[in-house]
Amino acid sequence: MPEPAIILPEGAHVPADGEIIKLAMLAVGGQGGGVLADWIVDAAERSGYLAQSTSVAGVAQRTGATIYYIEMCRDTGRRPVFALSPAQGDVDILVAAELMEAGRAIMRGFVTPDRTTLIASSHRIAAVSEKIEPGDGRASSPKVLAAAEAASKRFVTFDMERIAVQAGSVISASLLGALAGCGALPFPRESYEAAIGAGGRGVKQSLAAFAGAYERAGGTNRSEAASAEKSPPPLTPPHKGEGDLPAALSSEAVDGGSAASPPDSPPPCGEGSGVGVTAGSAGSPQNGSAEASRHTVSGPASQLAGWQSLTARISALPEPVRDMAARGLKKVVDYQDLAYGGEYLDRLARAVALDAPAHNYTLSVAAAKHLANAMCYDDMIRVADLKTRSTRAARVRREVGVRDENVLRVTEYFHPRIEEFCGTMPAGLGRYIEARPRLAAWLDRRINRGRHVRTDGMAGFATLWIIGGLRRWRRKLLRHAVETEHLDHWYALALDHVATDYALAVEILECRRLIKGYSDTHARAQSKFDRVLSGLDLVKGRADAADWIRRLREAALKDEKGDLLDGALKTVASLD
Repeated sequence: MPEPAIILPEGAHVPADGEIIKLAMLAVGGQGGGVLADWIVDAAERSGYLAQSTSVAGVAQRTGATIYYIEMCRDTGRRPVFALSPAQGDVDILVAAELMEAGRAIMRGFVTPDRTTLIASSHRIAAVSEKIEPGDGRASSPKVLAAAEAASKRFVTFDMERIAVQAGSVISASLLGALAGCGALPFPRESYEAAIGAGGRGVKQSLAAFAGAYERAGGTNRSEAASAEKSPPPLTPPHKGEGDLPAALSSEAVDGGSAASPPDSPPPCGEGSGVGVTAGSAGSPQNGSAEASRHTVSGPASQLAGWQSLTARISALPEPVRDMAARGLKKVVDYQDLAYGGEYLDRLARAVALDAPAHNYTLSVAAAKHLANAMCYDDMIRVADLKTRSTRAARVRREVGVRDENVLRVTEYFHPRIEEFCGTMPAGLGRYIEARPRLAAWLDRRINRGRHVRTDGMAGFATLWIIGGLRRWRRKLLRHAVETEHLDHWYALALDHVATDYALAVEILECRRLIKGYSDTHARAQSKFDRVLSGLDLVKGRADAADWIRRLREAALKDEKGDLLDGALKTVASLD
């Protein structure tokens, strides 16, 4: 009886007898690199090949990926001599579990244009070097994609992490599917699936992820990869606040999904979802915000009337300002209340009154963005509010992969200082404590320590819920008084320069990017902000004053320690 025909993927390369296939993989902890290597070896042996797998561990989770190296050849009865590690310019197939790992493989010489098939997931995991920058330290994904196409003989890329997550598996399964589907190895699909099945754990989910990637890779070529990844996804999905509207207002996407900012344009004002601006039955979407048409708002009539009044003010703004203003309005209303949204628009109106179409309202757009961030400072109340929202609990369960019937234990970590404690006191009482160092030190010894709060239990959740509920009294607290004073000084400083140096006024507004975070992080950020603006008097009146403030700000954003900023300030001080 004849043996059944072995069906290989279209375009699969069948090596000659004795030819050794050399495959390298780069993966970090938790991505299943070791399991993937075992699957490939198993599939090779099932297909009549001899194979050897080795690995060289990386230094740490994100400072060095583990390199898995496999050599394989047809079993001709003679034992081949396999190498233990990959060599530059001598790799047939390179598999990278994340886009920047593909870039690192190219830099190390493992990918060559006359030989290597490069298979890489297009999703991103921020490296340590990207995270430590106070500003936007993200590396350019389009540059890596372009380099990968130029450096490889064939480049197969798509979001394999998403396929794995949707199937309830890990990326190793979808990487195997991409490897099998693109035909880089001369093994039939059945060998790969049998290798997965032999593992005995998570087989159904792994096979689903494998199948999804297999079908996607089967039709991937250079041009398709380039068009599919022209706008790669952001590093991390927006999560802060989860797009909730506050108090009695609730927002529901008309199309059943959230309205996210474009991948190549980070969500302004620090929030991720679109702006809900209308009441479903109370009226049609207001003109002036593309986000408005995606959401409806429901709630008590008194709240809806106030919300519609605010959105009507948005529609009266110049067209270039409306979208950012709508996003900013949603953020500040979510942060506090409708009255706070009115204060935001009042402040924004001051910038709009000084602006003009000739500048395309650049000043007003910057004001709309940075006013919202300045008004929505992080404090104990905000942190507690976000940690007790139902959307946050749902997101944690979704990201951890917990089923509905399982119990999830959530422990929050807090380390309050005396500054945070005084900030949540009424302004007079907080200043009284701060003005008495001995009293402040005595309290700090009892407050300044780490605390673990279980928010999956009644006591821990109720504690944070009560703290979050203090926002109705936020305007009377010391932290609000301090932040408002700082905001007013910064905003007045920027607007005072509009008439004499428009570009400089915009750069002063942009300096608000420096202030972020909570506790010690916020203190360091505010120190950098003050140091950058200390250079204002040195450059004021120069034709390139705006450019110098921009350089100082970018120096501060690039360096956590502030060494670059120190050097830039010395340069400014030496100017004639």
